[in-house]
Amino acid sequence: MPTGANPRREREFRKLEQQFRQDGRYRGREEEVAARIVNKQRAQAGETREMPKRRKARSPASDAPASDLPIAGCPHLTVA
Repeated sequence: MPTGANPRREREFRKLEQQFRQDGRYRGREEEVAARIVNKQRAQAGETREMPKRRKARSPASDAPASDLPIAGCPHLTVA
């Protein structure tokens, strides 16, 4: 569990982890799956900090206008 989770979510995490072990589900990954479930619930309930949205990386080829291509009028040709 990440730091900052409230005691209720901690209990829920431990209960899920124990239940997965008893049922034999997610062998070796019980803790990971339980944490993912609880973290998803925390996010849906608004209990987590909002992460800033990442800016989409732009490729250099998409920045150049078609007139700057080596062969004018042939935007479908690329440099290998």
